[in-house]
Amino acid sequence: MKNTIKLILILPMLALALSSCFGDEEQRESITKGWSPKTFFEQAKNADSTEESVELFEQLQAAYPSSKYSLQSKLEAIYKLYKNQDYDTAISRLNDYIKLYPEHPSAPYAYYLRGVISEDKSRFILDDFLTDSAQRDVDSVRDAFSYYLALIDKFPNTEYAEEAKENLVVLRNVLARHELFVAIYYTQRDANIAAVNRAKFIIEKYPNTPSVPAALHLMAHNYDTMSMSKLAQDARRVLKQSYPSYEPHYRLDD
Repeated sequence: MKNTIKLILILPMLALALSSCFGDEEQRESITKGWSPKTFFEQAKNADSTEESVELFEQLQAAYPSSKYSLQSKLEAIYKLYKNQDYDTAISRLNDYIKLYPEHPSAPYAYYLRGVISEDKSRFILDDFLTDSAQRDVDSVRDAFSYYLALIDKFPNTEYAEEAKENLVVLRNVLARHELFVAIYYTQRDANIAAVNRAKFIIEKYPNTPSVPAALHLMAHNYDTMSMSKLAQDARRVLKQSYPSYEPHYRLDD
C-alpha cells in the first residue's frame, strides 16, 4: 500500500520533469535553429542584409554564449553596422566591447576599429574649400584622434598601433586645416584678433603641418589690418625664413 502511494506521488513529478526537459529542448531548438555555432556564424556573415546579419549574430550569442564564435560575432556585427554607415551604433558597441574585454587579444583591433569608424564618419571634412569649412563640426575627427592615442598608449607594440600612428599624421593635418578655415572665416568678417589667435593656435598646437605657413601669412595680413606693422613684419620674416617658397593658396573674399 505504501509503495503504491509513493508511486502515485512520484509519477506526476517524473512526468513534470520530463515535460520540462522536452520544453527546454524545444526552446533551445527554436533558438539555435538546429545550427551548430559554426553554421550559425556562417549564416549570419553571409546574410542578405545588414539587419538580418546583425540579428543572426545576436541570436548566435544568445544560443551559444560560451562558444568561441560568440565573441567574434560581436565584432562581426559591429563591422556590419559600420559598413552600413551606422557609425554611432557601431562606436557605442565598441565602447561596450572594450569595457567588457579590455585585455582580450581582440581588444587592440576593437580600439583600432573605433578610430577607423570615427575617421570615416568625418570624411566630408577632407574636401577643400567647397563649403563653409568654418562652420563644420570636427568632433568625430577629434574622437578618432583620441581613440588612436588610446590604442597607442594601451597596446604600443601591436600592428594596429603602428597603423594608428600613420593615421594620426593625417588627422593632425585635418585638424590644423580646420583651424585655418576658422581663421580665414574670422578674417573675412574683420574679427582680426580672433583670426590671429587661431593662427597662433595652429603654429603652437600643430607644428610641421602644411597649414603653418598659411597661418603665418594670415597672421601678417591681420596685423596689417590692425596697423601692427612690427608684428606683421615679424610674422613675414619667420614665414620667409622657414618657408621661402610659400605662395598663398587661400582667398579672403566670401
